[in-house]
Amino acid sequence: MDSSMMILFFVGSLFLQGALGDITCEYLPANVCSFAISSSGKRCLLENSVTNEGNKVEYQCKTSEVVVGSSVGEHIETDECVEACGLDRKSVGLSSDSLLESSFTAKLCSSSCYQNCPNVVDLYFNLAAGEGVYLPDLCEKQRSHTRRDMIELKSSNGEMAPGPSSEEGLVGAPQKSPRRAMVELSSGAPTPTDDDDVAAPSV
Repeated sequence: MDSSMMILFFVGSLFLQGALGDITCEYLPANVCSFAISSSGKRCLLENSVTNEGNKVEYQCKTSEVVVGSSVGEHIETDECVEACGLDRKSVGLSSDSLLESSFTAKLCSSSCYQNCPNVVDLYFNLAAGEGVYLPDLCEKQRSHTRRDMIELKSSNGEMAPGPSSEEGLVGAPQKSPRRAMVELSSGAPTPTDDDDVAAPSV
């Protein structure tokens, strides 16, 4: 085996060890980086940069300083959870901004995601907490809103469901920012009990 082949074999072995054995974020390809957790228990995050030519974006997987619980360590998120939770493999960095989108929280709070994808729930539980929001409360509000919409649709007997009240967004009504609404939900909601449908994730 000549020297060039030995070098290729060595580099390939390092990559396989990082991807399949001990998970090191820097060894992971960009298409599995987001929502992965290294063997050291730190979350991987995808970073992007523009090349010197300025016409191409390069993605790199990096190790963040965010440490997770041992129950979800050393993990590469499955395609099933990525789809069920409404995630995007090309998500750059770690951000709570997606929690402001009702379409995203609907998927995150769905049973197929919330009950089956502890890594994702742990991530967004902590991101929400950083905004002063308790994720189970946010999910309960999401479910209540969905149930209310269904009831209004059924009661309309085929006619258009009632529009939003003046407090829910009519022209001229005072508006709240989504982030402020999240914080107010957290501060004004009752403390959950063991009988609640949604519990905090075990990490």
